[in-house]
Amino acid sequence: MPTLLGGLAIILAAAKLGGDLATRARQPAVLGELIAGVLIGNLGLVGITALEGLKTNPTLDALAQIGVIVLLFEVGLESTVRDMLQVGGTAVIVATLGVVTPFALGWLVGALLLPAAGPYAHAFLGATLTATSVGITARVLRDLGKSTRPEARVILGAAVVDDVFGLVILAVLTGLISAADSGAPVAYGAAGLIVVKAVVFLCGAVALGLFVAPRLFGVASRLQGRGVLLATALIFCFTLSYVASLIGLAAIVGAYAAGLILEDVHYRPFTERGERQLGELLQPIGSFLVPLFFVLMGMRVDLAAFGRPEILALAGFLTLAAILGKQACALGAIGRKLDGLTIGLGMIPRGEVGLIFANIGLGLTIQGVPMIDRSVYAAVVIMVMVTTLVTPPALRWSLNRGG
Repeated sequence: MPTLLGGLAIILAAAKLGGDLATRARQPAVLGELIAGVLIGNLGLVGITALEGLKTNPTLDALAQIGVIVLLFEVGLESTVRDMLQVGGTAVIVATLGVVTPFALGWLVGALLLPAAGPYAHAFLGATLTATSVGITARVLRDLGKSTRPEARVILGAAVVDDVFGLVILAVLTGLISAADSGAPVAYGAAGLIVVKAVVFLCGAVALGLFVAPRLFGVASRLQGRGVLLATALIFCFTLSYVASLIGLAAIVGAYAAGLILEDVHYRPFTERGERQLGELLQPIGSFLVPLFFVLMGMRVDLAAFGRPEILALAGFLTLAAILGKQACALGAIGRKLDGLTIGLGMIPRGEVGLIFANIGLGLTIQGVPMIDRSVYAAVVIMVMVTTLVTPPALRWSLNRGG
């Protein structure tokens, strides 16, 4: 317990200091949290080894994994099923191009630079490039007062859709890798089954949730006491995460689906009697657990790996693939009187979703051998950091270049 408490104090202090410095530099707080983690995790290079045990502390890791679930729940709450149905064909085309092209380029980079790693590792590298961090782009658009532009609506809609596509890809890959790890033969039919399972789960969860959620929250609203709304929402989130895990999908798929289902109308009885909105209630929990996840992810980056030219080359080519891959999104704007360059630049940042994918990959094994090592993981983290850094100034320039 003393080790856990001391570790929590250090990690949270580092997260808030790093987040503050990043915010002052007009960058997302997550970037500062990640860099703070990298610094703490590599103190051993200067002879300070007292904090090395925090990287593998199982309790800290469990808290961080709950933080990921809360994060994806919050991301889902920012959109609704209605929003997804209204994004239109353009956003779906943009999202599809923004998933397929980076995935192919990431796979190609892995195959060229890490030929011995195997196709699963190559595919996983491609998967880490698929999802866009909608939060970073949304912040820039809001700061510039451009959120109502047609390009902004397409970017935000496409980012939501490609999150869903990315989660399906993640479900397929983790399922195939788990099969390979157990020694079972892997066939295309198995991949198809996982796709069907993921799609059926998402669609079924949404359909059933839209029926169950209003009744669940209606019954809960009759309960007396504090925190009923928050507890009910977390029960709903954790239940769907648990079901997703039971059928072989990542728990974050269930958390995202739970957030997507819930709308203000479902818990209106709570707000009508003076309680705060669900997003506000979740904020303190997220402020504690989510930074913990990002600092831990940074701590697992081995800076010594960057003394190896091949890892620097991998980080550089992955970053290039991540940036160029999303420029394919501009093709979805052809003939629609939209600024394709702005759309392509707005889809660049990978942010928190890319880190979640990379962390899952770090824990996967094939017949007992880690699928990716910490040096490859470090290269992916650098890609996430660079794409997060370049997007705000690039998007500002693109949105303002026409006056």
